[in-house]
Amino acid sequence: MFGDPQTVTVNSVAQSLARIKSEGLSSLYQSSDGNYMLLLSHENTKSGRVRTLAKFTQRMVVTDPITSEQDYDTTTVQITIDRPVVGWTAVTLGYLITGITAWINSGGNVLKLYGQES
Repeated sequence: MFGDPQTVTVNSVAQSLARIKSEGLSSLYQSSDGNYMLLLSHENTKSGRVRTLAKFTQRMVVTDPITSEQDYDTTTVQITIDRPVVGWTAVTLGYLITGITAWINSGGNVLKLYGQES
């Protein structure tokens, strides 16, 4: 089990996320103001694979450009690892995660993804 609290840094600000729920192979962490949540979960699939999810959600007040009304909305960034039970090590998975996060953060790829390029 991961330690409590978990810390995720957003725009150079460390967000402390306390564990608020733990059930089976899943734990949910949340900031004290409720604006950040981290879900960590694992499931064994029917096909004998392991599916791991790290899901990070931010909640903030947004303004509707048409009505000028303000309300909360959320956005989520997640990484799903779908692997066989044997064959891939934590090191190998680490290489893949490092590779995809480096790709996302290079060459304006976040902007391209935001602009719905594929």
